[in-house]
Amino acid sequence: MGKTLVIAEKPSVAQDIVRALTPVAGKFDKHDEYFESEAYVVTSAVGHLVEIQAPEDFDVKRGKWSFAHLPVIPPYFDLKPVDKTKSRLNAVVKLAKRKDVTDLVNACDAGREGELIFRLIEQYAFGGDEAPAAGKKSAAARKPVRRLWLQSMTPQAIRDGFDQLRSDQQMAGLASAARSRSEADWLVGINGTRAMTAFNSRDGGFFLTTVGRVQTPTLAVVVEREEQIRKFVSRDYWEIHATFQAQAGEYPARWFDPAWKKHPEDAELKADRLWTQAQAQAIADAVRGKPATVTEESKPTTQAAPALFDLTSLQREANGRFGYSAKTTLALAQSLYERHKALTYPRTDSKHLPEDYLATVKQTMGMLSASGMNHLAPFAQQALDNGYVKPTKRVFDNSKVSDHFAIIPTLQAPSGLSDAEQRLYDLVVRRFLSVFFPSAEYLVTTRISQVESHSFRTQGKVLVKPGWLAIWGKEADTGDAADESSKTLVPVQAGEKPLAQAVEARGLKTRPPARYSEATLLGAMETAGKNIEDEELRDAMQEKGLGTPATRAAIIEGLISEKYMLREGRELIPTAKAFQLMTLLRGLGVEELSRPELTGEWEYKLAQMEHGKLSRDAFMREIAEMTERIVRKAKEYDRDTVPGDYATLKTPCPNCGGVVKENYRRYTCAGRTGTGEDACGFSFTKIPAGRAFELQEVEQFLRDKKIGPLEGFRSKAGWPFTAEITLKYSEDDRNWKLEFDFGDEADPSETGELVDFSAQQPLGPCPKCGARVFEFGKNYVCERAVPTPQQATPSCDFKSGQIILQQPVEREQMAKLLATGKTDLLDKFVSMRTRRPFKAFLAWDAEAGKVNFAFEPRESKFPPRKGAAGRFGAAAKAAAKAVPAKKAAVAKKAAAPAKKAAAPKAARKTGPGLQPSPALAAVVGNEPVARTEVIKKLWDYIKAHGLQDSANKRAINADAKLQAVFGKPQVTMFELAGLVGKHLS
Repeated sequence: MGKTLVIAEKPSVAQDIVRALTPVAGKFDKHDEYFESEAYVVTSAVGHLVEIQAPEDFDVKRGKWSFAHLPVIPPYFDLKPVDKTKSRLNAVVKLAKRKDVTDLVNACDAGREGELIFRLIEQYAFGGDEAPAAGKKSAAARKPVRRLWLQSMTPQAIRDGFDQLRSDQQMAGLASAARSRSEADWLVGINGTRAMTAFNSRDGGFFLTTVGRVQTPTLAVVVEREEQIRKFVSRDYWEIHATFQAQAGEYPARWFDPAWKKHPEDAELKADRLWTQAQAQAIADAVRGKPATVTEESKPTTQAAPALFDLTSLQREANGRFGYSAKTTLALAQSLYERHKALTYPRTDSKHLPEDYLATVKQTMGMLSASGMNHLAPFAQQALDNGYVKPTKRVFDNSKVSDHFAIIPTLQAPSGLSDAEQRLYDLVVRRFLSVFFPSAEYLVTTRISQVESHSFRTQGKVLVKPGWLAIWGKEADTGDAADESSKTLVPVQAGEKPLAQAVEARGLKTRPPARYSEATLLGAMETAGKNIEDEELRDAMQEKGLGTPATRAAIIEGLISEKYMLREGRELIPTAKAFQLMTLLRGLGVEELSRPELTGEWEYKLAQMEHGKLSRDAFMREIAEMTERIVRKAKEYDRDTVPGDYATLKTPCPNCGGVVKENYRRYTCAGRTGTGEDACGFSFTKIPAGRAFELQEVEQFLRDKKIGPLEGFRSKAGWPFTAEITLKYSEDDRNWKLEFDFGDEADPSETGELVDFSAQQPLGPCPKCGARVFEFGKNYVCERAVPTPQQATPSCDFKSGQIILQQPVEREQMAKLLATGKTDLLDKFVSMRTRRPFKAFLAWDAEAGKVNFAFEPRESKFPPRKGAAGRFGAAAKAAAKAVPAKKAAVAKKAAAPAKKAAAPKAARKTGPGLQPSPALAAVVGNEPVARTEVIKKLWDYIKAHGLQDSANKRAINADAKLQAVFGKPQVTMFELAGLVGKHLS
């Protein structure tokens, strides 16, 4: 009898499936990479194990950033394993090819991405229809596939899912959309990024300019809003506020024009605004102290609860209430779904439930009423007692349910939630309860007070029945008129004429639109950039949004990591690099990459494809044509600059005092006239070493003639680095030039120049010799490590950089290290090897005699195995203490042979170092040495012999000894580690 291989997306889901199937499928045996029973083999991916790539014949290895090799549109895509998870892929493929495995079940997450993860693994294992005929494997090798579609991770939901497995044919549309999305992103991302990078790097250097099918239109939305804010011209206006005295007390009112109509082109014009102070003051003076004729209208209104959460609305609400980023909210919701089984599938775009879900909702209400959530359980019981759960289309509507339904609580009450998880779960439960409760009822009173032909309006809104608002802590307004918090208006008797007692004309200013927060940007992405607050209109636009609910958080995070946006508090602020990109796309006429509406159309077409209403070939042809057009426009653009809205700087030219203006590539002097006719030739690039200047940075740079250290620069080889930038006067050119300053000041121990620290405050004691530590150049040094008036010959070598792997080390942190031995946790280090950021402490390593990294202790993600506590836990230690000394001695003696036998498996002992080759030994000596010490000794040798290139401080000129090590006359500092490694064994 054949077995069914079940492939989940993550190991934790595979474990959940095994637990759910055990009662019906029998016992599972655990192996390293899988579980196995008589009928099933259950394994998992670890997210994406395979990714697409251009086939060898169409791949560009060298010169890929050149227009000569663009566009890259391969006729098909090859697959390549993801390096980090290659062993996992091999294990899954091996299981899939087992002879006793007769069919496969795709148990990856129920969505487009989960479908792609499985399909690529299957194609990698068996070949498939995506490869060309010549590269196809036998179609017979492919095994039948069925789809497990889970909305909830409870054991019963998993068993129900296995009872209702979907056929491969049913999933064909989703598979096509998944592949098309992946390939479209590759085509637009690779070609767009290479084309824009090639364009921006035409004048030398390397300015990486990433673009994407979804990320760039999203950025366009943020940049457009920032442009509106920058161009906004505030206007003065006045409002007239009055306080009327009635017999029963006072009430406030505001002047308005009853004949006013909304202006189609000027949204700032409003019924209660006046645009001249004189007019406002005249009205205030005219009505002050005069009696008013009062008319009043009261009418009841209702407010229904908002719809159930989909992922985007949950992210928006959590951002607004708790300040959680979209990424954080998604991670919390995923944990509540996957780990705690407390929420249904979170990556959904639906706010409705299936029509046959009524009974499940009632069961969920029962679970909540009996839960330990004392603040919400009574409301769940109230819903059951009063029959609030009814089959309304507002909640239960099959036509509004896509592959997934709204996010609601499951039948499983959670325990052991973190504070953040509890907050989010509480939020979902409240929204779930609210949607079934009656609407809130208000009494809205509008009072018009007429004085000398001028109208003043007052509104009072009283909550009569809280309905669903009771779940959120709102109560009916029962306060009397004297209660200031009550919104009830004081009564005015029939025929009474209250006096306009205090009347004031208040001067105000119009305000620019607010910057996007994550909550408002998610809303804009949902409607393809259209600022729609109405819930129903938003739902109508939802299918044409930017990205999908599951990808929007990653898109925002990607824009921040690429330095296109900054997150300041809850605001998202576009950088100079973002404006540069938008200027380029507009100047080249590449609307395809900057128009949110068009990308919204693509998402809509992918949704159509999922439902079998659009062919994959037609969609991909359209993407290929668009890609060719983007590359062609960038390649054929032949003007010197790109038209755009450029700034004029406030700081004058340092050379002639003229006006400095911005163009696409440079900041350049336009002369005192500003026309360029009398320009002195001063200019500098806007993007030195791939990092774009912010406007305020440029002003500071021109004013102070230096700035930094700044992060985000990249070498020509693509390596990140941090540096200061200075303006230095060149006698040859008779002008100022931009230069990088890497802090390579002359070593005073070699020049003999004495260093005076008398004007400085010491940071603390040197950990090597106890003398004082001061700032010196770009380092912190011991006063005995440099020549000083007190000690001409250095006797200590303590030195630590003020910037280490792009992480600035502030004075306070170095002082803390000197006082306590360790800094705070610093989070901006960037690995030279992987180029990835990491967090670490800086700590004094007495054994190595230098400052080293120290890392946070990491707790295991997995609970200890059974028996582990007995071996390593507190119980074992207690038991050891209880053993009598004699028995302990016997046990120790008996254990000795075993310990000796186990010696070869003990942790590897650190040796004295690595043996340098003869060529390297000629520079650093013949003794075994650690790799880090080799680099240090090399640098000492390089500095001692003045081998840093005078024109390019990052280049090293080889003398006879180094020529034998490097194998060439010159290398860059970034090549050192790689070259030295070949000479160590």
